Amino acid sequence: MVTAANETATGAATAASADAVVRVSGLTKVFKDFWHRPKARAVNNVSFEIRRGEVFGLLGPNGSGKSTTIKMLLGLLKPTSGLIQVLGRSPRDVRTKARIGYLPEESYLYKYLDSEETLEFFGNLFGLDARERHRRSEQLLDMVGLKRVQMRTVGEFSKGMQRRIGLAQALINDPDLVILDEPTAGMDPIGCREIKNLILTLAQRGKTVILSSHLLSDVEDVCDRAVIYYGGKIQAYGELKDLLTERETVRITLPVLPQEKLRHILDVIRADVAADRVQVDNPTQNLENYFLNIVRKARESEDTSGATSGSQVAEYLRGTEPVKSAVDRKIERLTAPKPDASAEPVVVQSEEKVDQKRLAALTATGSSPAAAPAEPAKAAPAANLSQANSKLSNLLGGDKK
Repeated sequence: MVTAANETATGAATAASADAVVRVSGLTKVFKDFWHRPKARAVNNVSFEIRRGEVFGLLGPNGSGKSTTIKMLLGLLKPTSGLIQVLGRSPRDVRTKARIGYLPEESYLYKYLDSEETLEFFGNLFGLDARERHRRSEQLLDMVGLKRVQMRTVGEFSKGMQRRIGLAQALINDPDLVILDEPTAGMDPIGCREIKNLILTLAQRGKTVILSSHLLSDVEDVCDRAVIYYGGKIQAYGELKDLLTERETVRITLPVLPQEKLRHILDVIRADVAADRVQVDNPTQNLENYFLNIVRKARESEDTSGATSGSQVAEYLRGTEPVKSAVDRKIERLTAPKPDASAEPVVVQSEEKVDQKRLAALTATGSSPAAAPAEPAKAAPAANLSQANSKLSNLLGGDKK
């Protein structure tokens, strides 16, 4: 339970940014056993914020608290203590859930529905009318490359294809906050690149994306900031480029030079730097880019019966407003007016269970538990007492004559 002192101490932290979509301060989750004894402290006094229009990485080894944090952000788990605010409200508010898109680590889909029926089902849950559901379903299936196989049931899909339809259902409601848990698991390199391009497009439109992944190369390609968990605590938090920059070394990239000029440059550098610290080699492209180039060339002359690629982002996800660059969004964030520090934060407290029947009885009689008279014990009839004595005597062997 959060006290007034904790609320005062964390009030300024929760109001640190005017465009924060997620605010977390002192968040703690303790799992208990059957006897309500603390069993595991999955999340321990975690504090961070996620701004509008950024891609935020949630990193850490297995069992570090990432999934528990995500479940609390979704309102599926109640925190033991701390402050948590999602889209300006409690994460357990239905209005908050309607603005969130979630792709879990495992795709929980109805295997007897085909792709179109799956999106129709989830669109109906969000109250979309039939025409809008159909329009969005068509665009999403084309975006994730499942247009040609939309009549196949989900149970026939490979894991990568299930991730594709899972991503589509997470975007059917055009959410403001998208939470992706291992979105590229089981997907081919083409699908991985398209997912990353989609994430960047969503961020450019002003949507917020939380990415939890063990594929650190994917995180490095798309995330603006990241937090690294270990043992339920935050071990590192900040701008990704600042976390990864090595301040002790400098890289110089040059075009190909004649051997004499290159040797002269190296001699000048080695005059001030130890020779073993100077390295010369050719830059290389990563395997992902090389693979995509090969497939792009092959697609011009070959066909495939699997999931396709190269489709554009769904039209309704692109929106109609001009896309703002990362620099423009940062300028807006720096020049935005500071929020009122006295604003009341969302406090997560434990709920007390009330016996409604007992409460109704007390309010009806106007009495209190302390004043309620004890019910007198009923006296046992004499005949029953005599009969009980007789049975006891028989069990003990009866009277000796």
